[in-house]
Amino acid sequence: MKRTIGIDMDGVLADIETHWLNLYEKDYGVKLSPEIFKGVTESDAFPDKTAVHKYVFTPGFFRTLPVMEGAVEAVKKLAEDYEIYIVSAAMEFPLSLFEKREWLAEHFPFISWKNIIFCGDKSIIDTDYLIDDHCKNLDYCKGMPIMFSAGHNANQNHHVRVNSWTEVLALMEKEQELCTS
Repeated sequence: MKRTIGIDMDGVLADIETHWLNLYEKDYGVKLSPEIFKGVTESDAFPDKTAVHKYVFTPGFFRTLPVMEGAVEAVKKLAEDYEIYIVSAAMEFPLSLFEKREWLAEHFPFISWKNIIFCGDKSIIDTDYLIDDHCKNLDYCKGMPIMFSAGHNANQNHHVRVNSWTEVLALMEKEQELCTS
């Protein structure tokens, strides 16, 4: 039986920070740097503190997220040796459920609907590995938590950190070697 990897969507598969920055520039006429996210919650990053809340409740927001660089190729590669589950806390924002499912069908059509878990609380997830950008999810991981770097988690260092999908592949290759030796 293959070992399992749970993979978060927003901030891991989907480049939500870039999406917010692009929308903010379009709506407010202000180009902001990704540095605004460093060490603060996403909603506190913007001059207009209501922007993030407004965007996540806007139809089409989750459907039009850009794919994180290297994510599609890396997940395909990981699927050769691991059972992949997409794990997303999609219950908080009413539009996100349908939009996230459509987004996955477009960008990750090789992931079966049986391997997509939309939930409210990720502490129920029992995979061998969990790749996520939020400690609130990783802290309760039953397997090995892997923190995908994002601005908001820049000051948190109590989990194994990866900065890109290239680093995820390198880490998982090492894990594979350890398990087969």
